[in-house]
Amino acid sequence: MRNYIKLLSFLKGHKKLFSLAVFTMFIASLFEGVQLSILVPLTDRIFNKTAIVVPSKLPAFLNQAVERLNSTSPETLFWVLPIFVAVLMVLKHCFTYTYQYLMNDVAQRVLRDVRSRLFNKIQNLSLDYFSARRTGELVSRITHDVQIIENAVSYGVTDLFRQTFMITIYITIAFSIHPVAALIILLIFPAIGVPISQIGRKLKKLARSTQERMADINSILLETISGVRVVKAFCTEKRESEKFHGKNHDYYKLKMKAVKRLQLISPITELFGMICGMIIIFWLGRQVMDGDLSFGIFVLFFGSLMSVISPVKKLGNVNALTQQALSANERIYAILDQQPSVREKEGAVDIPALRDRIELKNVSFAYDQESGTVLQDINLEIKKGELVAIVGPTGVGKSTLANLIPRFYDATQGEVLIDGVNVKEVSFKSLRLQTGIVAQETFLFNDTVRVNIAYGAPQASRQEIETAAKRAYAHEFILGMPQGYDTVIGDRGFRLSGGEKQRVTIARAILKNPAILILDEATSQLDSQSEKYVQEALDLLMEGRTVVAIAHRLSTIKKADKIVVLERGGIVGQGKHEELLGTCELYNQLHKTQFHL
Repeated sequence: MRNYIKLLSFLKGHKKLFSLAVFTMFIASLFEGVQLSILVPLTDRIFNKTAIVVPSKLPAFLNQAVERLNSTSPETLFWVLPIFVAVLMVLKHCFTYTYQYLMNDVAQRVLRDVRSRLFNKIQNLSLDYFSARRTGELVSRITHDVQIIENAVSYGVTDLFRQTFMITIYITIAFSIHPVAALIILLIFPAIGVPISQIGRKLKKLARSTQERMADINSILLETISGVRVVKAFCTEKRESEKFHGKNHDYYKLKMKAVKRLQLISPITELFGMICGMIIIFWLGRQVMDGDLSFGIFVLFFGSLMSVISPVKKLGNVNALTQQALSANERIYAILDQQPSVREKEGAVDIPALRDRIELKNVSFAYDQESGTVLQDINLEIKKGELVAIVGPTGVGKSTLANLIPRFYDATQGEVLIDGVNVKEVSFKSLRLQTGIVAQETFLFNDTVRVNIAYGAPQASRQEIETAAKRAYAHEFILGMPQGYDTVIGDRGFRLSGGEKQRVTIARAILKNPAILILDEATSQLDSQSEKYVQEALDLLMEGRTVVAIAHRLSTIKKADKIVVLERGGIVGQGKHEELLGTCELYNQLHKTQFHL
């Protein structure tokens, strides 16, 4: 029930529109009930020219209406009936169109809001959340799962109210004609809920598995499309196709299991309808033959109860849709209820640009309890304007240490201070706007070169963008592209080489003009020619900034003001290049290995 309430909470911001839709739906249902209850007895009165006979006592206003119809000649009713029916039909369809439009509007608003909430939530989650989640799984929740929610609102909620109104109206008509017969029939009807409920529970389980398979499909699609170069380089197209076909077939089998159970709803309800119909015919048919009940009223009673079957059938489908939506709802709220591990403190202050130093005091860090400690008791001081290089074996925690400065992660123990202020006390925006990052793995958006360079400074002028590109040694190759700065570079910068992507990234950092610069192995994967251009661009970028450089190649950081050597999560040496060669055994080994001494 709690999950269902959370599902309905998506309607919270659209109460007025939803209420109006339900009201117009009720009016449309009333017109449909009136149409049936008037049309059948009138046609019997007109064409059979017999009086309308009702066995039970009706309310006074209905008795008066029946008496008036019986006293009116069939010829008069013949001319009035078509006009009356036409007016009813027009009014019914006007209200039907209105409620259908309004309910679809509500559904699309819900769809829009849920997607926006999910996207905003994902944007605000900490980096550690994404390290444990597949991109395709998150995409599936925003697309496939939200689509299921839309179906539950646009069709499920609509039918829930609409069919409930229709059942109420038809039952009211039946009870007003023959209360005893209607009561007996309705005592039989609840038995239909048992198999439908079991089908719904099974569909919920199948929906969860189906949504997981769709997440698998999305993950494979994203991986193989973004990694198409690797796939083609290793000639693994067939293997990837087989993997995709396997997941796709699993999804197909689950969907067919759901279809098989959905199709059971119709014959089950039809079977119960047949049983009820036989009871009505054998019981009330005798009263028609004896003259205690007019044929038109018998048809009205029979039609009213038989008309309940269709709404019940649709409510069974509503239950199936709802169970699938509840499963999707759980997956959506698994994201919406997720709390970021790194949160901005309420009342966080804006910190000015770095004036003096960055300090890490007794800092330890672990991603989680299972992975163990990554950094242990780190004490490090980085003065303004210094170039501090961090070196050490792969997996020792170099990038993790740098990521603590802009608060991508929080230290498990200890403090990270900027000018004596703990980074946990300052706003994300003021901290990260003064921090620039050029990483080993560049990321560019599927947009123009101009937009990618100006990503951190969207208000930058054309001249400022081109100046940044010139300083990054990117201007010349950009002008050689088909549309220059307005060339779309493809997904993840697919149309650019590694060196070109890196220089566009550097131009982006130059335009941002950060006080603190983090270089995370920015040249480690480039060829010699590209590295030359990128290194020259980095030298310009580093001028006048506080730089933390993570590097495997010692040749790139010999001129650093301070080199920090990490081993097993701790600092085993600090100093300049020449000093460390004589005092730090690990640094000496790294130097000998790289220069083959």
